[in-house]
Amino acid sequence: MKSALLLTLLTTIYSFNIFPQFKDTIKSDSHEHHKNEIGISSSPAYFLKEKVFTYAMHIHYIYNIPKTKLGIGLSFERIFLAPKHSTFGLVVSYRPVEKLSFSVSPGLTFEDTNPTSLFALHIETAYEFEFGRYHVGPAFEFASDPNDYHLSLGLHLGYGF
Repeated sequence: MKSALLLTLLTTIYSFNIFPQFKDTIKSDSHEHHKNEIGISSSPAYFLKEKVFTYAMHIHYIYNIPKTKLGIGLSFERIFLAPKHSTFGLVVSYRPVEKLSFSVSPGLTFEDTNPTSLFALHIETAYEFEFGRYHVGPAFEFASDPNDYHLSLGLHLGYGF
């Protein structure tokens, strides 16, 4: 767990350190995304070690930094069926092109059967079709905590304002 936390911390520091060197690369070119976004995704999730399917719901708020392709925010994920747990995290998102986003969310998982917190890391990508302030599209997520890994493929719905 300490090595995963250290790796996430070093990756975050390194990322913020190299972004100024590539500021022309991260500047938004054609479409200015909404300043704020609230999103929800619903999906089946597959736990690799336990070899079980379950249901997951992910909610996030992202503030899109003006004139860049970067966003920061908060996230919450709930696994409703066994192995039940909730994860709270920080989100850093990157939009290399208008409709595609990548997000990294380090956070803490709280299992229903064990009240202690565990470090978790969620990595997500989504492709969005916009309809005014609303967007919808497929989302894929990989999540890791000390007990297991899970993959999910579902539907992302968002509202920009």
